[in-house]
Amino acid sequence: MKKLKPIILLIAIALTAFVPAQAQRVESDSPLIGKWDLTINITEAQIESLGLFRHGLMASDGFPGWLQVKLSGFSTLVGYYVGYEGSARPIAEIKYNADEDKYHFTIPPQWMDIDDLYFEFSLKDDKLSGYQMLDGNKLEWIGVRAPSLKREEPPIWGNPINLITENMDRWKIPASNKFQMIDGVMVNTESGGNLISNQKFNDFKLHVEFRYPAGSNSGIYLRGRHELQIEDSKGRTDIVSIGGIYGFIKPAVYAAKKPGEWQTYDVTLVGRHVTVFLNGTEIISNRPIPGITGGSLDSNEGEPGPFMIQGDHGPVEFRKFVVTPSVN
Repeated sequence: MKKLKPIILLIAIALTAFVPAQAQRVESDSPLIGKWDLTINITEAQIESLGLFRHGLMASDGFPGWLQVKLSGFSTLVGYYVGYEGSARPIAEIKYNADEDKYHFTIPPQWMDIDDLYFEFSLKDDKLSGYQMLDGNKLEWIGVRAPSLKREEPPIWGNPINLITENMDRWKIPASNKFQMIDGVMVNTESGGNLISNQKFNDFKLHVEFRYPAGSNSGIYLRGRHELQIEDSKGRTDIVSIGGIYGFIKPAVYAAKKPGEWQTYDVTLVGRHVTVFLNGTEIISNRPIPGITGGSLDSNEGEPGPFMIQGDHGPVEFRKFVVTPSVN
């Protein structure tokens, strides 16, 4: 038995030669990681050539956008992008060109029949600057870090404000407006313009009573930036169905009534955290909204914003739209 020990030792040494070395963990500390609010510059000529709808804004205001960069695995940067329209689209990889000190990525189009979108940008002094190619148009943009919107104190609620009046004087009325008051109900008779409240809000509670016909689609933009979906979703519970924050948060259950029936939303938004009840059922419970959704008015997430009611997708009716704002 003693003679076997040297042989066993030699075998053990030989086996260790075939054990692969443990992969070295390379954690990325890239300053690009995080969430960014973008402003995309575009001319009136580019708006016309691309067939974009502007909610009545001037081109000088720029289009809002949003970018999230995350670490996947040890060293690969991935993320999500929100542009003028649509939902948050995944970015397979954000690549870095060390020679030029620039980043770039490509994503496919979503709702537009165009070529893939190419983005190239740099990071300097904790700000992004770059451009994207959109159907042959070069659109320059800048980005700043999105605010946390963390609240140190709970909200103190003020007095309720009813935004539905007989003459609709609490809303900005676009030239393409199809909303009108009929027997005390604010009715969007057909696809037209979007309503934007005159008053802006920070944190708030919202009670809405609404209904829509079969197959219709609308939405309420909280602070003008986060769309709460209204849609005949036919039983779906996904990130673009009724009750969801479009492209980001899906409802926990399907709580909608049939088209043509009156329904209720009760919403609380404090900072980034939103709670939604649909017809008395809690479908989103104190979830953080990552960023702006497609079709937003702007990307200034740290500022108060108005409500926007989507009127460009289909008929919808509102008989109550009551806001209780915070006073702190």
